[in-house]
Amino acid sequence: MSALADSPIIDQPAQVRALRRAFASISDASAAAVDACRPSEGTDQLPSDGRFLLVANHTQGWMEILLIPHFVRQSIGTRVRPLAERGIGKMRGPLRDIAAAFGAVVGSPDNAGELMRHDQTVLVFPGGGREIAKFKGEEHRLSWQGRAGFARVAIANGYPIVPVGLVGSDDMYEGLFSRDSRLGQLSLAVSAKMTGHKDAPVPLMRGIGPTLIPRPRRMYLRFGTPIDTTKPADASDDEWTNTVKQTTQTSLEDTLADLLRIRTDDPYRALNPLAWRRATQPRR
Repeated sequence: MSALADSPIIDQPAQVRALRRAFASISDASAAAVDACRPSEGTDQLPSDGRFLLVANHTQGWMEILLIPHFVRQSIGTRVRPLAERGIGKMRGPLRDIAAAFGAVVGSPDNAGELMRHDQTVLVFPGGGREIAKFKGEEHRLSWQGRAGFARVAIANGYPIVPVGLVGSDDMYEGLFSRDSRLGQLSLAVSAKMTGHKDAPVPLMRGIGPTLIPRPRRMYLRFGTPIDTTKPADASDDEWTNTVKQTTQTSLEDTLADLLRIRTDDPYRALNPLAWRRATQPRR
């Protein structure tokens, strides 16, 4: 995949354009059903021009990949462009078309910068795949390992950052062992030998009963206050990059902690229809 081979900035194949229209229709048709679960707040703070970088947590249920673009489109009408793992560039056939229709591009500084120069709404998960494959006890935690590239590219292009946190999607599966357990260490060793990546294990988990069918859970999604990335005159580039990165991470961690408290007190967290009228409203 070239830098923007799957962006609306250039012509796209007919099948990709058809898939884009289909995805938009599905999003519109499902809006009422999604809203009935009352998962989102904070969309009123989104910059109306679409020029902002969404920085989010990744989950093992992947619901953030669907919900964040849905609510941004429903709120301000812009298409979200997710920055994906580099493996997306190796996709072929229908999977490549689906990724292209969804707006995904390979997550590199050049691609992010090009999207921003064309005023696109961009979504990034600094934790990458490390935040998807979770061991028991690692749910709803960030795993950025010092990554600050998102802050650097936002500063360079004058893009505000909107932290967006999701709680609930990690609850769709239950990890069966911890990272430090013998099985956890075995999973890490096998993963490193098979893929060459020490931080991308395949933890053993379950959904409903002993199956991998995801458990129904309510989603709690919050778009945070935009963070201005304009560099003060007396700050060095490195200092300001670290400041923006840390401010974003702290905001997102606070959001996740707050949403976890809301979820704990919510009788509707397992989507029990009998508790719908008593569902906790995720309002600040």
